[in-house]
Amino acid sequence: MCKLTDFAAVIFDMDGLVLDTEKTYFKAWQAAATSMGVGFTETFLNSLSGLHYKNIERKVLAHLGADFDLKSFNELSGVFWRKQVSIDGIETKHGFNQLLDFIIECKIPYCLATNSRAINVYECLELAGIKEVFSTIVTRDDVIQGKPEPDVFLKAAERLKVPIADCLILEDSLVGIQAAAKAGAFSVFVPSTVPVDLMAIELCDFMVADLSQALFAFKSV
Repeated sequence: MCKLTDFAAVIFDMDGLVLDTEKTYFKAWQAAATSMGVGFTETFLNSLSGLHYKNIERKVLAHLGADFDLKSFNELSGVFWRKQVSIDGIETKHGFNQLLDFIIECKIPYCLATNSRAINVYECLELAGIKEVFSTIVTRDDVIQGKPEPDVFLKAAERLKVPIADCLILEDSLVGIQAAAKAGAFSVFVPSTVPVDLMAIELCDFMVADLSQALFAFKSV
């Protein structure tokens, strides 16, 4: 494992890595599907981890049939999601605050690079109470292609004014790790779903159970 100070910058994914949003999405999608007389298995929901919403829509239609009412599903999902997060909020993932404090202590630039659209990103960050934490944010709206293509990470490095090869990327999904590998950055895989994706394990440079373990690994070097 490299020292944190070996890197010129740290790039965080958002959903499932910084914020525990994926479980809120999964619950909302399941509730919407159930209200429409269908449902999803846990395996299918986990397969949506890290995907851009357009790819999620394609997978839902492939799973439930081309005639499935996607418009109603999206509207219901939004209603269920906002009802849920208005009550419970959105939690940051275990170890995030401590790792961020260490990154700041080491005076290393950092940013957020996500497959989510800007409108959703800023809403989620506000609900989690960390809307001021990231001064640099790259969203799916900023690039032509989302993950698993490397565009969001390349754009993040460009905005931070550092070479992507000198960046540390923290990711929780296969598509994120694929994007990091294509970008040529050092990646740490912090899986947010089980079973853990074997391809992501193969592609990543290092794997930890959570961000607190990542912090421990960096401090132990």
